[in-house]
Amino acid sequence: MRIGLAGAGRIGAFHARTLRGLEGLDEVVIADAETGRAREVADELGIGHADDVAQLLTGGIDGLVIATSTPGHAPLLRACLAAGVPAFCEKPVAASLEETIELAALEAASATPVQVGFQRRFDAGYRRARAAVASGELGFLFEIRANTHDQSPPPAAFIATSGGIFRDCSVHDFDIIRFVTGREIASVYATGANKGAPYFTEAGDVDTGAALLTLDDDTLALVSATRYSGAGHDVRMEVMGEKGTLGVGFDDSLAVRSAESGVDFPKGPQKWSFMERFERAYAAELAGFLDVAAGRAPSPCTVADALQAFRVAEACELSRAGRRVVDLTEIKGA
Repeated sequence: MRIGLAGAGRIGAFHARTLRGLEGLDEVVIADAETGRAREVADELGIGHADDVAQLLTGGIDGLVIATSTPGHAPLLRACLAAGVPAFCEKPVAASLEETIELAALEAASATPVQVGFQRRFDAGYRRARAAVASGELGFLFEIRANTHDQSPPPAAFIATSGGIFRDCSVHDFDIIRFVTGREIASVYATGANKGAPYFTEAGDVDTGAALLTLDDDTLALVSATRYSGAGHDVRMEVMGEKGTLGVGFDDSLAVRSAESGVDFPKGPQKWSFMERFERAYAAELAGFLDVAAGRAPSPCTVADALQAFRVAEACELSRAGRRVVDLTEIKGA
């Protein structure tokens, strides 16, 4: 199997290292708008490189992993669908709701599979929680708490083009809430605040956001996100039911210290980045894509799935701006 990789930046290089170690993969070929950067990553890892992505698509690849900056995602997805090349695309598939709706329609009309990079779907803890909900182990759910707390903020240039904290960070929580519960999100109330660097305010964004979601079966979900979790990269979920509660991410790396005397949990060490937190999930995700590209499995996260998470993020931004509850029927793409 021969897989192309578009993008040689931080996440692209990370995916290249992961792909290189997967069983059943014969060759990885990387391309980037900066040819020198692609060649540098290729030489370091001992993989192939191409002069541009167009060369990848015409070079007999079995699938393309899209890890460029966001503006490159939608054009490359369209090119893959037109060429019949299975695609793995990092989120977001597009920067706008309208373009995401368009891509979902193209996907629906095509026999070519697309897998979107919501890696938490491949994390063992989240999958255990999903199984517990599906089996009835927890009884009916009454509340979910989910958070994405980055250890330190990204640079100002990234924030200016990120789409805001709900679209960039919390969208992972919106997707995994759908995945774990099997339910849709019906309404949101969101707010946010800035206490850190001024460039968040200058970009019209917030460095900390929170949202109360009501699911379509009246389960409540509390979601929080921040760029300033100095205790460590902190991504977790609590799934609370009438018969019990499961926690995802509650291991010795938990970025919380107990205030109770005599308690030495967690022992550490903490994790400091999303790549460290989800290293195994990323590997499982890309191994899953090989199955999708080979026709052995359907896509585990389609553009249609990504669209629903994006709609919730859109509703949260609308709610934050208007200081009101937003029903998801107000957001296009249902």
